[in-house]
Amino acid sequence: MSKEFEIVREFEVDATPEQVWEAITNGTGGYLWPMEPPEPRVGGGGPFGSTITAWDPPHRYTNRVENVDGISQQTLNQLDYEVEPRDEGRRAWVRYVHSGIFVDDWDNQYDGAAKHTDFYMHTLREYLVHFAPRPVAFATFDGPEASMAADAFTAVGRALGLADDTAQGTRVQARGPEGQLIDTVVDFRNPYFIGLRTDNALIRFFGRNHWGAPVGISVHDFAPDADAKADELAWQGWLKGVFSQS
Repeated sequence: MSKEFEIVREFEVDATPEQVWEAITNGTGGYLWPMEPPEPRVGGGGPFGSTITAWDPPHRYTNRVENVDGISQQTLNQLDYEVEPRDEGRRAWVRYVHSGIFVDDWDNQYDGAAKHTDFYMHTLREYLVHFAPRPVAFATFDGPEASMAADAFTAVGRALGLADDTAQGTRVQARGPEGQLIDTVVDFRNPYFIGLRTDNALIRFFGRNHWGAPVGISVHDFAPDADAKADELAWQGWLKGVFSQS
């Protein structure tokens, strides 16, 4: 049964409103995934076939689309950003509203969208504070079917060398592809997501098995010599290795 939803998040960040605006309109690969920049006008085209319904740089940006392309679970999707200066423009306050209509499996869809929003908004803040406006090489992929198991995300954390009680904010040496030790901060950690922040990358682990999908990884690589395909092959091999073990 179709039903409307609304997910609202507010936060402050150590970045100027102009830096936030650049990230949400042109720098989405740094924290979400790369998207074509919106046409800078009301009525212009936006991501996923949307239309820009509000455009007031660097304060308000809204896009809206009906019959979302490639997302069968939705018939309406709207993203709304409000940005205001704080501390005489040295910092910014952000209000983000994701709304629309889910047409199937409403509770599961809403729970997944709400929890993903928390992770993506946290990653936006990490990007703004630590990496913007550096160019990014982006890779994302899903694990094998075995990663849909109920305990799959627990296995991911342990394969990284994290103890079950390793807390957000801890500096660790994580085990990466081919056993490589990675100096990193666990910048996000809950039962559904793990975020690692190195000197040159944000590596994000998605426990989508909780919503009936495979575990996923996204790599936002800001190194000068970053190679998205190499990142994908390395971490995809790592993920397949986690779930090929008996």
